Amino acid sequence: MELEGDMASMVATKGVEEEVEVEGAPVLKAGRIEEAQVPQAGKAEDQLDKTAENLNFLLTTNHPIPPPSTQVTQVEDSFQKGLSSSGGFGIEGLQLGADFPCRPGYGTRGTKVILWANYFEIIPSQKLVLYRYEVFVEPTASGEPTPKGKKLSQIIKLLLSLPEYHEYRDEIVTDFKSTLVSQRQLPNTSSNAAIQYQAEGEDQPRANAPSYRLHVRKTDIFTVSELINFLNSTDLNATYAHKLPVLQALNIFLGHYAKSSPTVATVGSSKSFSIAQATPKQDLGAGLSALRGFFSSVRLATCRILVNVNVSHGTFYDAIPLDALIRRYGAGNKSKLQSFLKRVRVKVTHQEEKTNKHGNPIARVKTIYGLASKDDGHGLDNPPLVKSFGAGPNDVEFFLDDSVSQGGRYISVKEYFATVHSRITNINLPVVNVGNRQNPSYLPAEVCAVMPGQNSQSKLNRAQTQNMIRFAVRKPWENANSIFREGLDTIGLSQQAKVKNPFVSVTPELITVTGRVLPEPRIRYLNDKVRVVQGGAWNMQAVKFNQGGTLRNWTHLVISIRGLANPRVIADPESAVAKFHKALQDMGISAHAPKAGSAIEISGPDDIQIEAEFKRITSGQSPASLVLIILQDVDTGLYNRVKHAGDVKFGVHTVCVVGTKFAKQQPQYFANVALKFNLKLGGINQLLDSTKLGIITEDKTMVVGVDVTHPSPGSASNAPSVASMVASVDRWLGQWPADLRVQESRKEMVSELGSMLKSRLHLWKSQGKHTAFPENILVYRDGVSEGQYATVLKIELPQLRTACDELYPPSDRKKGLPKITIIIVGKRHHSRFYPTTAHNADSNGNPKCGTVVDRGVTEARNWDFFLQSHAAIQGTARPAHYFIVLDEIFAKRAVPHGFQNVADVLEDLTLSMCYLFGRATKSVSICPPAYYADIVCERARCYLAGLFDMATPSGTPAPSVVAEGGYPKARPEDVLIHPNLRNTMFYI
Repeated sequence: MELEGDMASMVATKGVEEEVEVEGAPVLKAGRIEEAQVPQAGKAEDQLDKTAENLNFLLTTNHPIPPPSTQVTQVEDSFQKGLSSSGGFGIEGLQLGADFPCRPGYGTRGTKVILWANYFEIIPSQKLVLYRYEVFVEPTASGEPTPKGKKLSQIIKLLLSLPEYHEYRDEIVTDFKSTLVSQRQLPNTSSNAAIQYQAEGEDQPRANAPSYRLHVRKTDIFTVSELINFLNSTDLNATYAHKLPVLQALNIFLGHYAKSSPTVATVGSSKSFSIAQATPKQDLGAGLSALRGFFSSVRLATCRILVNVNVSHGTFYDAIPLDALIRRYGAGNKSKLQSFLKRVRVKVTHQEEKTNKHGNPIARVKTIYGLASKDDGHGLDNPPLVKSFGAGPNDVEFFLDDSVSQGGRYISVKEYFATVHSRITNINLPVVNVGNRQNPSYLPAEVCAVMPGQNSQSKLNRAQTQNMIRFAVRKPWENANSIFREGLDTIGLSQQAKVKNPFVSVTPELITVTGRVLPEPRIRYLNDKVRVVQGGAWNMQAVKFNQGGTLRNWTHLVISIRGLANPRVIADPESAVAKFHKALQDMGISAHAPKAGSAIEISGPDDIQIEAEFKRITSGQSPASLVLIILQDVDTGLYNRVKHAGDVKFGVHTVCVVGTKFAKQQPQYFANVALKFNLKLGGINQLLDSTKLGIITEDKTMVVGVDVTHPSPGSASNAPSVASMVASVDRWLGQWPADLRVQESRKEMVSELGSMLKSRLHLWKSQGKHTAFPENILVYRDGVSEGQYATVLKIELPQLRTACDELYPPSDRKKGLPKITIIIVGKRHHSRFYPTTAHNADSNGNPKCGTVVDRGVTEARNWDFFLQSHAAIQGTARPAHYFIVLDEIFAKRAVPHGFQNVADVLEDLTLSMCYLFGRATKSVSICPPAYYADIVCERARCYLAGLFDMATPSGTPAPSVVAEGGYPKARPEDVLIHPNLRNTMFYI
């Protein structure tokens, strides 16, 4: 949701979450916009003392804080000197071969600070050689499925337990999927093996256990010293072809301990959670708990190999009897229950427990396929008889072969377990199928116990999300302390973990790096009134928007839902709206008096009254162009329906507020809502000093934001991905009209980037009142994983160039116009920085707003930087990571006065833009083009809620085309914005 003033906890939490921060800008979907709370002088001093005390989390002695590595700094500086002396600061020199542009220098502006970074240094032996092997597993019996998941992991364990691997066992690590990495070359006798499957803990295979053929093939040999020499080299032409494969091998080493430890649960390839009793845990309700664990990944940096360790929080099934889990979750909605239980592993408890030769119990573990269904075993000679989907043990019968009934008979699950196992079952709880659809095997919930350490991908409800945030939001020093004291132990790199490490050693302290705090800009409003920024925030008292929009025909609509405990939305909406109208005028919006509002009481988001009322409001001689929607409470389904009706179907702006909050008529709340009003009306909220935007002030550069969002857990199988693009229309960076498209599910690259860019270029001329297309196009690309950087240049850049070739006149193309720079914006990385002194920290213990880091954790050959451009109200601030994959704009221009190099210019420009996010009076965590593009993608999820959010009533009409699987198929017109709103910031 993006209801003004709503809680940040409404952000949907899916699957695994890392540590949470609540930043001082609107949180996506929550739309929280509040003024910064500047502490009073005495309180600020107390807070500073408290911060200073807590920042000593890493100091176990009285030793001073270690300085950043001088060796790293020397190599960084030497590389830059070599680049400078070669004269390579033109485009040709900066673009190293077919790779990304080389760093044009390190930033120099701002106040220098020393920061802790959540990295440990890995020190490999100079003699270390790594042998990499691929493992291919295939079943010997035809028709037997290829193993995966837990079964494949166990097969790899069985491989390594063979006699020919015995003497190498302590020198081999594996990802337990397809790769082995050994410190010594393995003998040829180990290249092929035949294994009969046996479960973990079993002494020997069970009767009729499947057999597998394993082929082990050597693929690479790496000398790690060559990588280290490359990282230390100042030779501009130095290359190392095996950089990524060695990095992968080191990450396999890093994950081996957690994946092989029975006391650690892993999620994906890089997140580890201790499932020991003492592990911090939070009950989320409905059968789920949150665990605190750690993300870890090997990273390469100048002069050294680092391991990045960060706090991570995950949702896990409660390890309790299955019947208790079902009661906690609720069995009312069988479809939702089946989705919740699917693939959950349970230990069977109705059979006599067996032990292995060591006396350890052998668990009989089954995986839940689903609930009992009428379609189960339809190809069998004697298929089961299931009364209804999700039936209980009394209503599910299977065919039992026995001599007493002369060949067999049907027996209910209830009768079978009562007579054979003397187990009483609850007929109201559904039976679970631990086989599959073709060959079902039924168990009552009472004879199953949920195995510990199982991650849940279920989407959390509102209450669970709030519980998760309460658990995950922690002070920065608390997270740093967890990393330092518990992180290495959990991932198996500490001395306490007692792992015999065949490859490397790890320094036990976090590294320090040099950062710089860039100066904050001043904010300008109408008549050149200036607001001073403090801690990334400012107030709007006694000022007006720089350019107020015009609001002629508008009204309000009160929507209440029948049957809720508190049906009254707002006592006197007309009075509150009249007061709000006065607030709009005071802030500079030319707002005419609103039309008389209306109210409807609906049964739910799918009530036809909603569209009927929208149709009435937008009909007649003076249709409304904006509707203030006053809601009873936060309701995702209703919000989706409102936005679809307004944005797509009827072409009217909508702004949603919660009635109880709006009724208070607080000036600050009204001001926050007015921010959205003005942007939707085409206005400009705030500006910066022209000196802070550099090249943008020449009015020849269009700034573009691009993002792609993908289906999340719980989405329909045919839910599409959605691509969005926003672009500035002039030098003020106040208006960012958007375009969006549906495309193939989980496709990372944008399919229709060219046509989207052309639509933005036309707006540059028409809406921005330019006579020519922009000379420069500066692209901030969000939503790209690190492994896809090169793909952006290979697939998306040609689309941009083709679009420009089709629009720009030949005279411009001969001049090489437009020049394009592409910057990848990373949000989902795990790098964090912590102040080393209280004077370098904000009031919450994070680095100060405007902190930039481009040394110590970066590579000299790449041009990237971390920028914390916001102040986190709670939690650990996450800096944005900016990686330049193409530069045709900045490197060829003369360095402006006051800057030392091009790196200074781009860092300062990016930070300055973060103060121009129009929906807040705070700087934001990522620059507005990327932020706006992200919001557009989220808005598209509202239009496609029937596909993206299967657990919530969509409130949006189902498309007419139905795809395989029974779900509606997304069409381009489902996200096609109404012509009335198409060239506006409808998404705010």
